[in-house]
Amino acid sequence: MPHHDLLLLLSHKYAEVSAIRVVEDLKLNHNRAITKAFVQTVADAVATVAMVKEEQWSYQLPELPADVATIGIGIDGTCLLICKDGWREAMVGTISVYDKVGERLHTTYIGATPEYGKKTFLKRMESEIAKVSAAFPTAVKVGVADGAKSNWTFLTGHTDRQVLDFYHAVEYLTGVADAQYARQPKTRKQWLDDACTTLKHEETGAQGLIAQMQAYLRENKTNALKDKIQVAVKYFQNQCHLMTYASHLEQNLPIGSGVTEAACKTIVKQRLCCSGMKWKEAGAAVVLTLRTLSHSNGRWEQFWSKLDQYGFPVAT
Repeated sequence: MPHHDLLLLLSHKYAEVSAIRVVEDLKLNHNRAITKAFVQTVADAVATVAMVKEEQWSYQLPELPADVATIGIGIDGTCLLICKDGWREAMVGTISVYDKVGERLHTTYIGATPEYGKKTFLKRMESEIAKVSAAFPTAVKVGVADGAKSNWTFLTGHTDRQVLDFYHAVEYLTGVADAQYARQPKTRKQWLDDACTTLKHEETGAQGLIAQMQAYLRENKTNALKDKIQVAVKYFQNQCHLMTYASHLEQNLPIGSGVTEAACKTIVKQRLCCSGMKWKEAGAAVVLTLRTLSHSNGRWEQFWSKLDQYGFPVAT
């Protein structure tokens, strides 16, 4: 196997499974004996090149089957276990492009190890957003996320429109249904279905539901049930300006952050949070760099093409 192909194979496998599993796979399926340390050395070297060249090398989107009408931007965090600091929040970002009927055409993934202030991660997001915006200057940029304030501090400054993830709002409505109709399962289901339809398809649906929930609060209920409803009322009052689902749907704009939440699982959890795993930040950065390259369609091939063109040395 040529040296170049071995580097590609090992780094791609390490992006998906542990070094021990890579060693086992090479032995069983390729009849090649290597060490765990060699796998990690190769992965470190490849990821380091990717990180060093991140600002210098640009990647083209793959050929898309339709024109891009919308750019959906999302950020979210998920925890991984860091050796010295315990559980810390790693960040994941997604930049998706959609056609005029709302079909997702492509997603670019960005991942970052835990850092206080998230400065490096947000800088990388800004760079990627600028590149996609330049490629599709007429596309509407839509920020989609949950209710975390830090998400919107960033997204508001980098998008034309913002919308709260619909399914986060539904979680609060589910809590209200549980409190109001705890002993009436059929009524509970009907109310929740109606409430979701109202929120999703009526322009003033959020305001109407707030009024309805406030009416529930005035009824004679236990404190525990009132607390559930009160939490939902407060959430809706704080976020209703982002619950513009009806207008978004009319224009085929995204209303859910599912692609970003799925990325938290596929980019971080499935690889970095397996049983017994604990990471140094540098090691986690290697895995995240390789995984975001391999999961962003077309980037892995372009990265290796650039290595062929410019050479491998990290210090250049």
